[in-house]
Amino acid sequence: MKMIIDDSDSDSELEIFAIAASEEVQLHNERQLGLRCGFIQGHAVIYRNRIQDHKRLYQKYFSETPTYPPNLFRRRFRMSGCLFLRILSMVEAYDPYFVQKQDTLGVLGLSFLQKMIVARRMLVYGIAADSVNDYVRIGENIAIESLQRFVRTVVTIFSDVYLGTPNKDDIAKLLEVGKNHGFPRMLRSIDCMHWKWKNCPTTWIGMYCGHIHEPTIILETVTFYDLWIWHAFFGLSRSHNDISVLECSSVFFLLAEGRAPQVNYSINGNDYTMGYYLVDGIYPQWSIFNKTITSQRGNKPTHFAKTQESARKDVERAFGVLQACFAIV
Repeated sequence: MKMIIDDSDSDSELEIFAIAASEEVQLHNERQLGLRCGFIQGHAVIYRNRIQDHKRLYQKYFSETPTYPPNLFRRRFRMSGCLFLRILSMVEAYDPYFVQKQDTLGVLGLSFLQKMIVARRMLVYGIAADSVNDYVRIGENIAIESLQRFVRTVVTIFSDVYLGTPNKDDIAKLLEVGKNHGFPRMLRSIDCMHWKWKNCPTTWIGMYCGHIHEPTIILETVTFYDLWIWHAFFGLSRSHNDISVLECSSVFFLLAEGRAPQVNYSINGNDYTMGYYLVDGIYPQWSIFNKTITSQRGNKPTHFAKTQESARKDVERAFGVLQACFAIV
């Protein structure tokens, strides 16, 4: 605390730090006398130097001469430092919970950087809330609350942009990319994937067990070539396959209402007004689905099957990136 006071160049900051120092001494004396306990009876108070920890985190990653270079930042947080700061500024501006505050004694609380980092650590590594206590100086309850507030705020801010249906410009770009891949008028790929739910509550295990006798969650996505997942549907209980999930999802609600994107083209003398999606063999025989050829007899069917499966790797790549970058999934 003396080091922090010496480094300060503001009288108001000196006053705040002096109050914090006197409060720390008083709490230490009370702890020695056994006069103070935690908010929950029988739980001891853990005294964390949060101001020093904030400075340490800032020096490690965000100062002009950080301890760890940008490549290590990307590996540990699964994103670049510029993107991290952009999300940080927007989340802080939207939710006052992430703004650093003072209590009635003028003692500074947790900084927005600490709350943001603990949320990102839990998302990236899938670790328990109390495992970041010694690194970020945040207790278990606040860590869980920070994660919940963070993910809700991110969904509120970014869902309309990054989980919205494609507009005309996006569709034009997709059609151009599909043409370069050998599939004119292709909109993208759709597929499903099962995730094992290792932390499934005991009372829910029977609801989410299928043929593999382990709780799983099935995810349906439509993915662009640049990993933009504009459709994500998951959470169905019981055993499901791609067809049953397709019947429950909202991916083709606009198509059923006649409001699908207009894409006009002709194949073998037949006129079509809608684009199509690349799928595997389990999907139904719909005109908007382009399936691979199972019996590959001859050069043309073999070439078509290889090209179709190669272009459909975009959605498989998205599943792999989700699992590799966010262990909490």
